[in-house]
Amino acid sequence: MATIFYSVMGEGRGHAARARAMTQSLRDRHRVVLFTSHDALAFLQEQYRDDNDVQVHEIPGLKFHYSGDQLDNVKTIREGLSFKASIGRYTAALAEHFERERPDLLVTDFEPLLPRAARRAGVPVLSLDHQHFMSTYDLSSLPARLQRWAWIMSWSIWAFGIKQQKTVVSAFYKPPLRAGLNDVVQVGPLLRPAVRERTPHNAGHVLSYLRRATPPRVVDYLADLPVPVKVYGLGEKPPQGSITFCQIDEQTFLDDLAGCDSVISAAGNQLLGEALYFGKPVFALPEKHHHEQCINACFLERRLRRLRRVRRRAARDRVGVFRRPARLPRPARDLPRKPCGLQGQLRRNRNRRARHRVDADGLLARATDAGSVTRPLQVDHALGPFALRRVAHHQVVPEGVRLGVFRRERVHDLVRDAARAELLVERLHREARLVEAERVHALVDHRE
Repeated sequence: MATIFYSVMGEGRGHAARARAMTQSLRDRHRVVLFTSHDALAFLQEQYRDDNDVQVHEIPGLKFHYSGDQLDNVKTIREGLSFKASIGRYTAALAEHFERERPDLLVTDFEPLLPRAARRAGVPVLSLDHQHFMSTYDLSSLPARLQRWAWIMSWSIWAFGIKQQKTVVSAFYKPPLRAGLNDVVQVGPLLRPAVRERTPHNAGHVLSYLRRATPPRVVDYLADLPVPVKVYGLGEKPPQGSITFCQIDEQTFLDDLAGCDSVISAAGNQLLGEALYFGKPVFALPEKHHHEQCINACFLERRLRRLRRVRRRAARDRVGVFRRPARLPRPARDLPRKPCGLQGQLRRNRNRRARHRVDADGLLARATDAGSVTRPLQVDHALGPFALRRVAHHQVVPEGVRLGVFRRERVHDLVRDAARAELLVERLHREARLVEAERVHALVDHRE
């Protein structure tokens, strides 16, 4: 049985969830020793508190710093430089673990200390994380601003000094690799056994995972939603409107994720991957100035576009009603023609208005009864600054978009308007088919 050291970045819970999935897969054949800090330390210690086969050690680690409701890159970099100045001292202390236990392999999830100690001891290093996509993936399809930040962050990854022998990148998207990096292994999100064992269903609530730097206005808008909302990540608090604040617990969180109607969360890779695995609609809120999340949001939106194209193609191929109808024969010369001149134009305008007249209150009542008012929304730049349209699956709010911009309408009002628009389109399609049918019948009767 080999001994594997596993070092994990302590910021956030995505790294810890990935390490949890790997540990559960390796522990039956190998001895696994975990090293981590901050949020990941609390999560993994809770999971393996009564488990004698897996050890969890605390180490110094990097952490993101926030100013108000956004990531403070300057402070984060300043604290990172201070951490880098102490790396030699930290590495010397960790080298004692390598000399004492003689591990066969080090697996690191974007953690910089143990790879340096492993090189001193001659232990091979395997990098398994999400962040290395910025230095290994071909991101030329991204907007220029995000390409520039990905290039800057790729140098930060190099400065981490991991210097692994093998690289595995875990992400829910798989663009082409950069030239000369064909040995990099691309895998999807690493799912814990507890995730794979659950069956998705719809319990009628919305799940939201938020960071502590989330603007208060986001919580206010979630509290006004007409459906129950379970919020994780902000700790236990008294209920606020539709919101129930929940303490993070792996089993309870996964139960709520598998049973939710949709997900509203930050754009972290691991949670997005688990939500996609369960087939849940996602309303992603990338943190401002958190460019990794912004890139995740871009690929999530592209996944939506691809899925919609596939669905439209399948609908055209399988459902005859979506096909273009055959061209109707032109009327014979002796048939009565449409009224022309001013009188005919007035009549056509009157008929057109009659066809497009819609009872808005009746449509809203039928939409509410049908349960369609709770379907997810998507921000669309092409239709206005922050216009919304109803779509069938995953949604993205681009970087910098805050829910506070919707000053005059609540989210459920926008859902109501989307339901109205959808029913209007359906009614217009139905009436158009009736008009075409009447035209055909009139043509046949006249010929007879």
